[in-house]
Amino acid sequence: MLENSAFIATEQGSVLALIDLQQQLSAAMPNSLGEQVVEQVSILVAAANVLSIPIVVTEQYPKGLGSTVFRLKSQLADDVPIVEKTSFSAAAVEGFLKAITQIQRKKIILTGMEAHICIIQTAFDLQRQGYQVFVVEDGVCSRSKSNKYNALERMHQAGIIITNVESIVFEWLGDAKHPDFKTLAQLII
Repeated sequence: MLENSAFIATEQGSVLALIDLQQQLSAAMPNSLGEQVVEQVSILVAAANVLSIPIVVTEQYPKGLGSTVFRLKSQLADDVPIVEKTSFSAAAVEGFLKAITQIQRKKIILTGMEAHICIIQTAFDLQRQGYQVFVVEDGVCSRSKSNKYNALERMHQAGIIITNVESIVFEWLGDAKHPDFKTLAQLII
């Protein structure tokens, strides 16, 4: 049996992955869903920046789908890798694998679009490669709500941890005595 900390996204063990949070994909989401997901992911990016948690970004066919939405791109440090891809699984792309391998952390926090295509394929491939995968439920979306929830259920059944933005931020902090607690708590409250 795994100890409880195996199911926690620790500050020292995590990598935040932004999968295909792009202009055209965000605009294609119904009822401002794309904007809501970007807002939630923005909280994680801000927290990751404060805590020095590495971030890796992918863009699915940026010539057609545009680049990462400005709100998120403007939060990224200049050295954050942005990997272009055509493969639905980011874990099948050499640039993405090279970036996370160099970081040498095993807990991958997945956010992005679309849950039933690029997120699920990336999650399964990363899990197969020995990474512990966390999918942020309020940080992913699909054009269809049923597709999103089907993907989340499939990933959960496969042992991928389904979580949320607030849980991740407070797991990264670990304790209200963390020096950045007050700063990061303000992102959520």
